[in-house]
Amino acid sequence: MSKSDDGHDLFGFKSVGELTARVAPKRPSRVKQRLIDASAEIAQSPAEQITYQHTVLCQTGLPYRSPGDEVRLWERQNGRAYLRIEAGGAINPDKGGFVDLPLPFGPKARLILIHLNSEAIKTGSPEIEVEDSMTAFVKRLLRNDPNGREIRTFKDQLSALSAATIRLAVTDGQRAVQVNTQVVTAFDLWFPKNPNQRILWPSTVRLSRDYFDSLARHAVPLDERAVAALAHSAMGLDVYTWLAQRLHRVPDHKPQFIPWPALHEQFGQGYAELRFFRRAFLKVLKAVHTQYPAARFEADRKGMLLRNSAPPIAQRFVLVSNKPATGS
Repeated sequence: MSKSDDGHDLFGFKSVGELTARVAPKRPSRVKQRLIDASAEIAQSPAEQITYQHTVLCQTGLPYRSPGDEVRLWERQNGRAYLRIEAGGAINPDKGGFVDLPLPFGPKARLILIHLNSEAIKTGSPEIEVEDSMTAFVKRLLRNDPNGREIRTFKDQLSALSAATIRLAVTDGQRAVQVNTQVVTAFDLWFPKNPNQRILWPSTVRLSRDYFDSLARHAVPLDERAVAALAHSAMGLDVYTWLAQRLHRVPDHKPQFIPWPALHEQFGQGYAELRFFRRAFLKVLKAVHTQYPAARFEADRKGMLLRNSAPPIAQRFVLVSNKPATGS
């Protein structure tokens, strides 16, 4: 028989407070709640906001974390897709010379690329109005007004992307299609001199013509709600975009098997041991599946079996205009 909290036994609990603490459900974290909310929205209604990633960047990826300022080159390969990024430099008007900028990395660099791709596809132009659209995009991702630190982090990654030279290549039999470019070719890199001033996005950025033309041929549509829900995780974004690009191309009645060593090579940055990577990957895969419920796959101790699945966005994009590009 239970006693009151000034007794000493409530079915094994010393007090009502301890009983409540043990029985009351734990509130999910902000990240988990975001995954739950987005999953429910995706299950109930089609996407209203569609975003895009280049197919090569769906199959390869930027660094998950900063590789350090001394690392100036990043290369990835997955099947027929190749990515090479060289960190660049930019003129600093205060110092009167070039300064080295780091390699782009992490989830924010991926989100910026997705946003720039999406604006270019929607407008049909490589010239992108950034100041309002980027702020609105970040607000949708964070579901609140971004603070100065968050805006500064996004802008740092935009600066790194603008200065980097990126080579994208896809091979097809004996033929290779390669794009050598700076994705962003023009914008104001530097913050206002007055630290009390609001940190502004540049008013416009311009994608290189080569990248824009390649994107028009090789853009993979994504559900922005899923991108927002996974915005905290570079691996999560990479796994989601990879499945979005890959699963609908798996032949019907002919599943494709990928062993763990191959998955480790593709997604295992920072994981020296396969067993630790596998544990982390399965956790990320579970989160991604909540945002892409149509994805059909199985994972066991040998690897991952991919089955033909409907893509997260059924329709392809349409270039609504074709404004001439300026610059290269």
